[in-house]
Amino acid sequence: MLLASHNAGKLRELRALLEPLAKGWSLVGPAEAGVGDLQVEETGSSYAENAGLKAHAFADASGLPALADDSGLEVDALGGSPGIHSARYATNRYAGASATGDNSDDGDNRRKLLVALAGMPAAERTARYRAVVTVARPHQGEAWFAEGSCEGRIAVDERGSGGFGYDPVFELADGRRMAELSMDEKNEFSHRARAVRAVAPLLERLARLLEGEDA
Repeated sequence: MLLASHNAGKLRELRALLEPLAKGWSLVGPAEAGVGDLQVEETGSSYAENAGLKAHAFADASGLPALADDSGLEVDALGGSPGIHSARYATNRYAGASATGDNSDDGDNRRKLLVALAGMPAAERTARYRAVVTVARPHQGEAWFAEGSCEGRIAVDERGSGGFGYDPVFELADGRRMAELSMDEKNEFSHRARAVRAVAPLLERLARLLEGEDA
């Protein structure tokens, strides 16, 4: 099974989550599957559409079943933004930005978010991570989907060195930041963990389907 992501942090999380669940599957990344240069434009209007675009493109290019996810941060005070644009949130110059456009990075995204929420009380900084995981077969129109979410709020500053993306500013109910969790702790309840656990039974069905076709 190809894990369809070029994001090193996401690949680490997916491997750690899937290895105990994907019995009988060998998990490979894009470089291992010979599609390390493949880029997929995320033109969908939802997490499911973007995850589906990636899963189908990587499956067709590699000839392997592919698992992709699309995820984002939804901040209630911002009307659910940045949402599906989370990875590209800092695409316009703003106070405190160090980069714009395609050169923006996780740090720029977090700084833009903190500027947008400056002065807002804690009770109004509620947010959630949401993820949709999609599995697709090569040259097949159908796909399998599963979703997961994790509630929290946006802190006023950054803390922690783990994780990636918005993890240093995403505060859980117990006061810890997502970036302060170990990989094992994060994989207990993160949005991606919940989505992957929900898709695990579908991987078992797909394995039986493929075994039947090979017989």
